[in-house]
Amino acid sequence: MFYDFTIDNDREYKKIVEDILDHEEFQKTKDINHHGLNRYDHSIRVSYCSYKIAKFLHIGYEETARAGLLHDFFLVNNKEMSAKEKMTTLVTHPKYAKAYSEKYFDLTEKEKDIIVSHMFPLAPTRVPKYAESWIVNLVDDYITIREQLHVKRKQIYRFANFVFALILSID
Repeated sequence: MFYDFTIDNDREYKKIVEDILDHEEFQKTKDINHHGLNRYDHSIRVSYCSYKIAKFLHIGYEETARAGLLHDFFLVNNKEMSAKEKMTTLVTHPKYAKAYSEKYFDLTEKEKDIIVSHMFPLAPTRVPKYAESWIVNLVDDYITIREQLHVKRKQIYRFANFVFALILSID
């Protein structure tokens, strides 16, 4: 695996988000492909990194942690979609994540904004209103790029190993 944020030793963070992490519906995100990994781990990375930044800045780190965890909380599997459906979901999934999150959790107005605006400017319908929304927005972009690079690097290594083995097998 590549880098991972370890939340095991951060009792405060775990206390803030434990009801979400333990929720039966949220657990289902472990089975959903996301950037070649899974949506559960992606959401934890975005949430924890955003939480640490918000805490450092002395702003709403609890809402940032919770909404960061819920920013992609919807149970549609991208792997089963056509290219056109994937592009549409890229723009529309924040509203689905907000609606799904509201179904299972009580959200503050700030948490709703963080979730629904996290794809700005790709989904230009909602400009982030709060500093915490901007943090999750930017951290999500950063984490997504890191995840994509990790997956592509693994694919390149596999291909290079195949080519190398092929060359070595030639007499």
